[in-house]
Amino acid sequence: MATKIYTKTGDDGTTGLFGGDRVPKDHLRIEAYGTIDELNSLIGVAVTQQMPERLQSSLLEISALLFTAGADLATPLDPPPAYPIPRITAAHTAYLERLIDEYDAELLPLKAFILPTGTPSAAYLHLARTVCRRAERCETALSRTEAVGAEIGKFLNRLSDYLFTAARMANHLAGAQDVEWKNPAL
Repeated sequence: MATKIYTKTGDDGTTGLFGGDRVPKDHLRIEAYGTIDELNSLIGVAVTQQMPERLQSSLLEISALLFTAGADLATPLDPPPAYPIPRITAAHTAYLERLIDEYDAELLPLKAFILPTGTPSAAYLHLARTVCRRAERCETALSRTEAVGAEIGKFLNRLSDYLFTAARMANHLAGAQDVEWKNPAL
């Protein structure tokens, strides 16, 4: 028999963490990994927008890493889980840094702030960056009250940098220029 998608265990406003504890659905840990889930869905939308293959393959790898990030945040460190849980590591953050450096080598240096626009794929990547920043804020708030993985905050910070750079790269590969911000009050 197939597993049902609904369990009814959350009907009381709680949800289960890996390890068995139940917490309110508005708990900061749930907000943090829920925002990562939202980010992952937004990346899924971005890759459907005539994304250059080079970016699409990296984004699909990052999408898989976001499942790891979600599992990392859904599993409290204390008490330690009874079974192995994938965690975000320094190698994941270094992977993002390599991609950023690779793209930056091809892009014109930034001399001004840019507007979050350009091609549809670039615009979605800019939007994903803002959701990533929210996930980072949630993780930071959670880390003040509970132990979280040592690398998850760094990973999210670098991921937002990657998404910004990937948006610029999407424009570059499509022949679209970044639109510089000009203060309308001047």
